[in-house]
Amino acid sequence: MNLEKAFSTLKSNLYKNYGENPGKMLVHTGTAGWILSSAAQVMAIITNDKIAPEQKTFLIPQEIGDGLINILSFYILTSSVKNLCSKAVLNGKIANKTIKNYLEKNKLNAKIGKVDFNIKKTENFAEIKEDFTSFKNGVDVLASTAGSVLSCNIVTPILRNEYAAERQKSMNEHLFKRNQAQMKPFHSVSMNTYMKNSGMRI
Repeated sequence: MNLEKAFSTLKSNLYKNYGENPGKMLVHTGTAGWILSSAAQVMAIITNDKIAPEQKTFLIPQEIGDGLINILSFYILTSSVKNLCSKAVLNGKIANKTIKNYLEKNKLNAKIGKVDFNIKKTENFAEIKEDFTSFKNGVDVLASTAGSVLSCNIVTPILRNEYAAERQKSMNEHLFKRNQAQMKPFHSVSMNTYMKNSGMRI
């Protein structure tokens, strides 16, 4: 019974948060996917006995950095594109025929595109509520998809390559300094000292 109640509560919460905002759901589930994927990659390196400890000291921070880039790039870019398009629908900048006719009928064309204008708050919104909600959800989904494609295929690879190059440079410098510190200095000796130490006599 408790399990059934918990499942019912979960469904209610999901509908409350995402029922009329599928674009938001795509952003959040995509971000969650990146988080789980990154955590799995890091754990795979940590638990892999075939990777030398020295390599792990480089690979683990590298993977964590890559994961953060993936997560932040996806969330920030995807949510930004989605919110921008969503706002454009709310203020009438992006509209279908039904919404345009509604705005014209109610003499609201002068307010289209203004930051403080929200079609949902207009007096006769109930007339187009169903069509408006359906259209906005469609735009949100398309915007979220476009944002995720832009993030995963263009922005994230560029950021990851830049980060990997910096990490590689830092690692090479670290190894060079360590090798330099481990090398024993070469001391020159005079002929007399050499002969004395070797027991040679003239």
